[in-house]
Amino acid sequence: MTGLTGFDWIAAFGLLLVIEGILPFAAPAVWREGFRRILELRDGQLRFIGAASLLGGALLLLMSN
Repeated sequence: MTGLTGFDWIAAFGLLLVIEGILPFAAPAVWREGFRRILELRDGQLRFIGAASLLGGALLLLMSN
């Protein structure tokens, strides 16, 4: 098994940017409304979302190896 190269990290980051840019490009009003709703969340709710994202991403990375 080989490790990730610099190119792999750049490709992964590029894919992240493409996925993150789809909604603001295709439906800016929907994106803006969603962002407004996120701003209204309490700190604990944001931390829970962040923790769930971190754990989900870590699990996906572990499963891919």
